Amino acid sequence: MRKILKSFKDSSKELKSVKCITITAMFGAISIVLNSFTTVMVTKFLKIGFFSFLPSRLVYFLFGPLVGGLFGAAMDILNFNFIVKPTGTFHPGFTFNALISGIIYGIFLYKKPVSITRILAANIVQMIIVSFILGSYWLTHLTGMTFLQLLPPRALKELIMLPFETFLFFLIIKGVEASGVLKLVYGK
Repeated sequence: MRKILKSFKDSSKELKSVKCITITAMFGAISIVLNSFTTVMVTKFLKIGFFSFLPSRLVYFLFGPLVGGLFGAAMDILNFNFIVKPTGTFHPGFTFNALISGIIYGIFLYKKPVSITRILAANIVQMIIVSFILGSYWLTHLTGMTFLQLLPPRALKELIMLPFETFLFFLIIKGVEASGVLKLVYGK
């Protein structure tokens, strides 16, 4: 528990950094573009984003759970609801999901050694809590469908995307580490 609290404390210090604000703004812009061009609506209640998860997860990795949670919530509001291709009804539950996702990934990845196992664990925890449980629950409010009607197609999509997202994010992080960009971000 101490490590998690320290992670939040360190992440809160990142908010004071101009570098953090600048980089998150840049990743926010990239996220909006990727979300508008690489997200496919499979059904009215199921969408697949092929690369739109990358900028957010990089923010979670670089700046931790507090910055990640705030970034996730802000990007949900900007991306999905108001700016580019607004679809569906606004529901604060999905903004809460984005906040929780940022916190989960920040806890798992911030200032920790990168491994495919750690990324997979973060993806699985986020998938169970946010996608399966909370996401399906919020959709019951919007659709009138039952939890058990919504869960199977959402679970299938998540399980198919899990290895793709895990491996792609691992490759991106390894590329970022190899490039020396982390030295510029962290100043080490």
